[in-house]
Amino acid sequence: MSSILQEEFEVLESIYPSELSILSDRQIQIDVEPDVIADGAELFKLKLSVNYPDDYPDALPELELEAVDGELDESESDTLLQSLADVGDENMGMAMTFTLVSHLREQLSTLVEKRVQTRMAEEHEKERLAIEAEEARTRGTPVTIESFKAWKAKFDREIAQRKVRDEEEKLRALTPKEREEFKKIGTRWTGRQLFERNRNLEHEDDSLMEEGTVSVDFSLYARTQVEANFVEQDRVHFSDSD
Repeated sequence: MSSILQEEFEVLESIYPSELSILSDRQIQIDVEPDVIADGAELFKLKLSVNYPDDYPDALPELELEAVDGELDESESDTLLQSLADVGDENMGMAMTFTLVSHLREQLSTLVEKRVQTRMAEEHEKERLAIEAEEARTRGTPVTIESFKAWKAKFDREIAQRKVRDEEEKLRALTPKEREEFKKIGTRWTGRQLFERNRNLEHEDDSLMEEGTVSVDFSLYARTQVEANFVEQDRVHFSDSD
């Protein structure tokens, strides 16, 4: 191990006592988390593997990223590695591991914040679409004469079908005798039907009289009875006893 690497490892151990793992005199691994945790962010941690070449620090170390907690897709990994390579180029000739780790922590913070914003935007979009769908459902379709007639015809059919089903269910629950009586009741005329059959209720008795029946004027009978009484009185007045 070169003196430069030995000195750098000692510094890294003091800064990252629990995060650093020295695998060999030219390879280490460091657990890296975001510098700042955004509100609502999921747990996210990466493992940075650093493999130092013989001519380090005059050459860039080989870097690899692996997700420990959370997920890291390929495009995100490529973006982070390219960013680390750019920082390495700027620090060529100097011990750069600490600088690389610090930069990676900042980039992870940005990545996590972007993920949170993306998730919130997707949730807001879902809410917006749900609200629009509900408004469209409650707003309904404009009613025209044609659409109302179609709806009314469908509604009447459904009511008629429901009435038939209800009557069938009632009949199934009855005994044969009760079923026959129920059918008879169903054929009787209601008051409304009688009214529509004969709109002049004052003469309803006349319309329901049997054919050939003669009506009697009782006032004529009363007048005839009075006249008979007067005749009887006259007979008494002119009797032979006078």
